[in-house]
Amino acid sequence: MNYLALILLLLGVHLSDVTPGEDSFIIKGTITDSESEEPISFAYVHLEELNRTVVAESNGYFELKNIPIGSYTLTVHRIGYLTQSQEITIVDKDIELQIRLHPTVLGSQSIEIVGETGRLEGSSLEDASRKVLGNDLRRNLGATLSETLANLPGFDERKMGSAPGRPVIRGLGDERVLILQDGMRSGDVSDQSADHAVTVDPISAQEVQIARGPSALAYGANAIGGVINVVRNQIKTTVPNRIRGSLTLDGETVNTGFSGALDATIPYKNLALSFNLNGRTALNTQTPEGDIENTYFNSTNSAAGLSWVKDWGYVGGAFSTYFNSYGIPPDPNGHPNGVDIEMEKYQYDLKSEIVINQNFLQLIEADFSLKNYMHREIESTGDLGTQFGLVTTNTSVKAKHNALGIFKKGSFGLWSEIEDYAIIGANTPDANSYKVGAYIIEEVDFEALHLEAGLRFDWILNKPKEKDSNSSIGNITEKEYKALSSSLAASYNLGSGFSSGITVLHSFRAPSLEELYSQGPHLASYSYELGNPELKPERALAKEFFVRYQSNRASLDAAVYHNNFSNYLYARNTGQQNNSRPDLNNYQFVGTEAALYGAELSAEIQALEYLVLNGSASYTIAERSVSEYEQNISNYTDDTRPLPQIPPLKTALSAKYTNNNFEIGSRGRWVAKQNRTGEFETPTNSYTLLDFFAQYTLSKGNLLHTFSFNVSNLLNEEYRNHLSRIKDLKLEAGRNFNLLYRLYF
Repeated sequence: MNYLALILLLLGVHLSDVTPGEDSFIIKGTITDSESEEPISFAYVHLEELNRTVVAESNGYFELKNIPIGSYTLTVHRIGYLTQSQEITIVDKDIELQIRLHPTVLGSQSIEIVGETGRLEGSSLEDASRKVLGNDLRRNLGATLSETLANLPGFDERKMGSAPGRPVIRGLGDERVLILQDGMRSGDVSDQSADHAVTVDPISAQEVQIARGPSALAYGANAIGGVINVVRNQIKTTVPNRIRGSLTLDGETVNTGFSGALDATIPYKNLALSFNLNGRTALNTQTPEGDIENTYFNSTNSAAGLSWVKDWGYVGGAFSTYFNSYGIPPDPNGHPNGVDIEMEKYQYDLKSEIVINQNFLQLIEADFSLKNYMHREIESTGDLGTQFGLVTTNTSVKAKHNALGIFKKGSFGLWSEIEDYAIIGANTPDANSYKVGAYIIEEVDFEALHLEAGLRFDWILNKPKEKDSNSSIGNITEKEYKALSSSLAASYNLGSGFSSGITVLHSFRAPSLEELYSQGPHLASYSYELGNPELKPERALAKEFFVRYQSNRASLDAAVYHNNFSNYLYARNTGQQNNSRPDLNNYQFVGTEAALYGAELSAEIQALEYLVLNGSASYTIAERSVSEYEQNISNYTDDTRPLPQIPPLKTALSAKYTNNNFEIGSRGRWVAKQNRTGEFETPTNSYTLLDFFAQYTLSKGNLLHTFSFNVSNLLNEEYRNHLSRIKDLKLEAGRNFNLLYRLYF
């Protein structure tokens, strides 16, 4: 990417006369209970725009250093209190705050502080993003990221056993959902096949962020489903006053599983040294009809990082590893003895932020990431079946600016990616992919109306290392793509706790290397995959309308959405046996017109002083256009047909009792029958699940102890997940007891 290096060099020359900020300041303060006036310990303090985080001391004191001049949103979260957000403006001196948190038994409430008064949040653009942290994160913490998020409205889990799982949002998955860790792409191939695991473990997550709309364009043009960012803060942006961290122990019965994690940050002058050590192990998953064979897993995702934090900003690096060995269950129609997967990833990250002493530019961020990923599929005989190798290099530079004209704030940046992809055990050619993106995102306020807009340009070159004009799938040659993507979001404060808004996104996705060039068996996913070198890019127009209400005793979120694809890319099961491998069906990558639309609803109400009721529902309908050729050979009378692997209607109701540091409750989940199926896809029946949960928090001295006890599928219900690739073979997991202990120090 010589041209990107030239752009960065020119940018550096242009900024050479800009002095890194000596004008940086401190935000400090004390957090107390608004009723008892007692200090609140271990509150999570986050400066949104700069991604500065700190945990309050046992006396409620916190301190955020090297903050440049500008306006920011300071968010404070603590179990049992309203999440509080307030605007902070630094002009020429440090700021000291007295933050008073309001107790609540509701889990989703937040309050926005304006001047000396507080109002329940409704005017900011939170419709396009949400966070999972604290009690919610611990209650739903699973062995995979998808399992952790599966109970959120609109979220489902594509899976193939215990270890390989990936989130699906509103029926959209794979490359349409970007998974990040600390703002950087995961560098795996989990978006290409159901048997590939995500190389991000949620056990050490401080929070999980989900973004849609204009803000998602900073990370890619193809995230029509959304962006999921797992925040681990491996490269620290602040230096704590003392050693800080957490210890996590977690066990469950359904697979005799155990996991543990130790996170620690050690300060030394202007240095912050961070460590994260974790591991998971589990045996076969148990169902009401017996074990699912070959669903064991053993994994670890550990890291070490070092940051140097000064008044002008920070610079830091981290090294992390991911190792996972797991099993894919046997399938008589694919691999009767199952497949064992060995996966490893080595990742090197560098990050820096420079505070700029200039009226227009607030700061510049830059990061570099190198991921070396290897994935081996080993047959029961011990022979190597297929091996995937991927080396990914990411570079980005981002500038944030202060108010400019009508714009409240904004950012612009450059991003690049190089992928070196190689496959052994199939006829798929080795290939490289080169990508460059440039974007700008701006925000503006007109009293009660908040607008956010984004524009992104992407250039992509997919280049096989060996061309073949006479291959069995067509002319294998390099492919170049370029396009604009855009997004607009509007939110209007209607008053009295109500707000409404819209989000529109015009997305772009170039065909992946697998979709273009695959031509061989993939035993672990029971398929023979056939690429199509003539595929056109995927373009989509997504629209969403939402209404929100929030008061002291209730909250409501409702949304309807429609995603129209002019060329939806997916691997279509042809139902035809492959000539060279008759035990596998041909899966042909195709593009078609398609539409996905649906609705989401979630509500929470404080029924009694300590009793909270919660409910949610989500439903997606997905269909593709039927070609004239299909109509002729199949006598179709309809112009559309359902897309495969779309989740059915899902609802949930829960009740919880919360008093001080104790919480206990139950949740019922009902999932409808899914009979809107694609070709050769099996329908699934409806089912009802009952869960139980309890949590207790104990603060003592400089330590915070949290205990979480959960029982999922309490009645040991027999059911099948429609998005599971093994649903025709085995039931989902049976009754599971889970106990999690986390110590914050």
